[in-house]
Amino acid sequence: QVVLVESGGGLVQPGGSLTLSCAASGLTFSAYNMMWYRQAPGKEREMVASITNVGGRTNYADSAKGRFTISRDDSKNTVYLQMNSLKPEDTAVYYCSATWGFRTFRGQGTQVTVSS
Repeated sequence: QVVLVESGGGLVQPGGSLTLSCAASGLTFSAYNMMWYRQAPGKEREMVASITNVGGRTNYADSAKGRFTISRDDSKNTVYLQMNSLKPEDTAVYYCSATWGFRTFRGQGTQVTVSS
């Protein structure tokens, strides 16, 4: 059974930082392309960042460029999202997903709230 568990969310002031983690089990983690996406209340789901299985190539939404960094540690079956200079508009539930071919698995999400 594939399980993805996100952690690291919470309440942070504008300008602050958080690091999200997504621990995967039940799959060959290194084979999967990994993604972080988010969904705020009343808004559509938005891709935030992705990282490939081979080569670790990264891609970011314009809203995340220069502030967020995605990385992976295949030895720990974990993908990370370092978020700096957080803004109130970053408030959302953040999810990770793992994709290999036509297979995609998603976690349950972690809440990030940016507020003073």
